[in-house]
Order: sequence, then C-alpha cells, then structure tokens
Amino acid sequence: MNDASLSRAEINIEYLDVPYFDDDIFKLLFRYLLNFVVVTVIVRFVYYKHSNNKDCLFTFFMINTMVFFICFTLKKFDLGLGMALGLFAIFGILRYRTSTIPIKEMTYLFMVIGVGVVNSLANKKMSYMELAFTNLTVMGLAAVLENISLFKSEMRETIVYEKVDLIRPENHAELVADLEKRTGLKLSRLELGEINFLRDTVSIDLYYYPHEQARPREDCIEVTMRTPRE
Repeated sequence: MNDASLSRAEINIEYLDVPYFDDDIFKLLFRYLLNFVVVTVIVRFVYYKHSNNKDCLFTFFMINTMVFFICFTLKKFDLGLGMALGLFAIFGILRYRTSTIPIKEMTYLFMVIGVGVVNSLANKKMSYMELAFTNLTVMGLAAVLENISLFKSEMRETIVYEKVDLIRPENHAELVADLEKRTGLKLSRLELGEINFLRDTVSIDLYYYPHEQARPREDCIEVTMRTPRE
C-alpha cells in the first residue's frame, strides 16, 4: 500500500505547480488518434482522390490538429461560451486575411475543423457509439457525394480554335475528336463562342470532369493552368 502511494506521489511530482504527468494524456492520445484517422480518410482518400490537389493538404491537417489541441486544452478550463466565441473570432480573422479559396475547399476546411472540435470536446455524456456514428457519417457522406455525378465539379477552359469549318453541325463529331486529341482532355460538352471570319478563328469553351482525365506519370513534374478555371 505504501509502495503504491509512493509511486503515485512520484508520478504526480510538480514543477511550478504544473504536474509532469496526468491521466488525461491517455484520453488525449486516444482522441487524437481517432481524429487523425478520420481526417486522413476524408482528406487523403476522399478529397485528394477526386481533386488531385495537393495545395490544401497541409492546411487541412494542420488546422485540424491545432483546433483539436486548442479545444482539448480549453475544455479543461470550462470556458464555455467564451471559448466558442474566441474560436469563431480566430477563424473569422483567418477567413478575411487570406486569399479566397474555392467553395469546395472551404467546405472541406469546415469539415476538418468540425471533426477536430467534436473529437476533442466529446465527454462522458457522449458514448463511443455516438462518437463513431458522427465520424462515420461525415466520412461516408463526403465519399458518397463525391461519387455522385450530380455533385461532381465541371471545369472549363476557353480556347481560340482555327478550324472554323469544323463548327458546322455535320462536322461536330470530327470537331470533338480533334479537340480531344490536341488537348488530351476527355470532354463532356462544348460551347461555341465568338466567330471571327477575318482571322478564321472561333472561341470555344471546353467543359470536362477532372476525375475522368488521364493521370500524369509518377515521375512527371506538376503542370498547372495559369488561366482561372470555373
């Protein structure tokens, strides 16, 4: 009994009124592991699989991690409404001090923030089944919506095309074949724009789905478009 009490006392040694060890470390490790697995599934196997965009991966993981640790730390001080208002103020500043990001990336950012908050603030009033259901629902819904064609984003590129004779209705099949061969894109539809007969050119909007395009080779450097996409 004395040995057990001594061991307990040794573990709870404090420095400047702060303990070296606390049982909450096990809760922190378990919750963060769960949080990290959920965010990895959302970001790596749902978002990146369909967008192939690496620009936001660092942001998603780091913001989720920081939100998780902030919420877990502040939860121990029972700040309540003050903590919530403070978090909204922080992210409000981030939102208006950074460059505009697409609505889809903004949605994923909100998802990883929400997952971090839920997993860090869950307490005894929320069972493991409820916590698992919440995380599985977020992951599952994101994966399902990404695979429904109705929700897939369609990209557009505008080009100036010189073979004006191919815009005739009877030549549309040849027009599509030529554009796909020259651009390497699998097109979903075309829109003909301004026709300039003096220069024998026509403006064409090319529409395509990113997930239907061929993937670059593993050893190929990244090639992006300078023009904005819609």
